[in-house]
Amino acid sequence: MPLTPQSTQTIKSLLDAATSAGPNGAPGLVFHAVRSTGEPLISHASGARGLNTSTPMDLDTTFWIASCTKIVTSIACLQLVEQGKLSLDSAETIQKYAPEIGRKKVYPDGKTAEEQKKPVTLRMLLAHTAGFAYTFLDPRVAMWAGAVGVDEFTGDERDIVDAPLFNQPGERWEYGTNLDWAGIIVERASGQKLNDYFQEHIFKPLGINDVTMFPSKEMRDNLAYMHQRDGEGKLSEREHLYRRALHMQSKEEQERFFHSGGAGLFAKPKEYIKILTALANNGTCPHTSHQLLSPATVDQMFENQIPEHPNFARNSPAPANPRLANHTPEMYPQEGDPPQGWGLSMFLTIAPGATGRAANTGWWAGLANLFWWVDREKGVAGMIASQVLPFGDPKVVGTWVEVERAVYEGLEG
Repeated sequence: MPLTPQSTQTIKSLLDAATSAGPNGAPGLVFHAVRSTGEPLISHASGARGLNTSTPMDLDTTFWIASCTKIVTSIACLQLVEQGKLSLDSAETIQKYAPEIGRKKVYPDGKTAEEQKKPVTLRMLLAHTAGFAYTFLDPRVAMWAGAVGVDEFTGDERDIVDAPLFNQPGERWEYGTNLDWAGIIVERASGQKLNDYFQEHIFKPLGINDVTMFPSKEMRDNLAYMHQRDGEGKLSEREHLYRRALHMQSKEEQERFFHSGGAGLFAKPKEYIKILTALANNGTCPHTSHQLLSPATVDQMFENQIPEHPNFARNSPAPANPRLANHTPEMYPQEGDPPQGWGLSMFLTIAPGATGRAANTGWWAGLANLFWWVDREKGVAGMIASQVLPFGDPKVVGTWVEVERAVYEGLEG
């Protein structure tokens, strides 16, 4: 059943209002919502590709999708688990394909090293309980790195592989470079560079074009500008945070560049949404009939991996770098503070959401304020895309909430 005409117009009006507010709004947004059957519910582009350009945002605009990469890496890992090449819970997987992890010290205070109390597993990496952190979120990383510093967005794998653990494996949830390590494991287990693995085993079978770590000239020509919002709420264009990847043109350069399983992909949202559609459809692409993952594996992706931490996303500390992330003490506010969880690898709103999303909906985001969700119970998936820093932008987040609500109201209508 399609959206009601009134709901469709409401969504377009909400997006257009957000992008018509100049420096106080969002320069450009793209939004897609689909049924698990593959039926498009709405696709709309609004605004411009940059604050200082008249080039309109359109459905062919390319975005750096940052941590929206993580769910793709998780799918790759789980494909290899299904094939028996990896194990979620055996420490042997890490010992065989990432022995460096087993040799890492733990720095709970950022300064003093201690030994690991238990070995890291692939499940811990996908659930963000392995003990890795991000330098822009956790000040302990900078304390450990000292004057040299760490920058996970340089495309240099040393910024990832040299960092230690900051929590004991399995003891707490912390968002970090876990999926970068998972991507390294995929490469070593498959014998392919991560982008090549994605193309062959995920994107091509789903009929996906223009999702890649190394955008073509056509994708670069359609790239959305990166923006920075200042403390007074004003936007300005800024240099691209992940610009080195955009210069990697030869195969040799691409081979040397770090294939980040945590944040490496660029995409047209109209193509990325096909991945979400397959997950909403229990692992099978409705367009190509390709089974990406078994229904049982998809069920496992949507199982809460951290029931012992029902408030993991509440009372969050201020990020270490406010230019990259706003302080959002509660990641996904819900009335009554019901338990929340983390799957493999996504946030789970275990209780139904105020927008109309059903229980156990999975969602996640990209640093430049991109957000997606997959509601398997109601058979709906969607994505809103922007290129605005810092993360947690009130204008983009508010628009996402409103357009998601309008989707569900349109379905119910």
